Amino acid sequence: MDNYKVAKELAEVLSQRKASDVVLIDIAEKSSFADYFINCTASSERQLGALQESVDEKAYELGLEQKGLEGKSGNSWILVDYGDIIVNIFTAEMRERYALDKIWGDCKIERIED
Repeated sequence: MDNYKVAKELAEVLSQRKASDVVLIDIAEKSSFADYFINCTASSERQLGALQESVDEKAYELGLEQKGLEGKSGNSWILVDYGDIIVNIFTAEMRERYALDKIWGDCKIERIED
């Protein structure tokens, strides 16, 4: 399965688990460290962890190995690194503050809706 299909499946899991504003950003042309960002917003810090666990389960099913995890406990942003795919789960405040969607706004952005 190619990276796009894998990233799309991960993004769809986040949407199904009630993350809001889920986007899949193709950064391959502009980045040397990854091909895709998946950004989404959690409604609470508690939901951050639940979304991260759900995406990890799906990644495991798809045969992805987690390369890194940042922000797990008590933060408002969790970053999960699967190599060519990076998942960012934010609270609304943190997503607005870091504005990754705007920073990568010149890349192809696909909105994922359940």
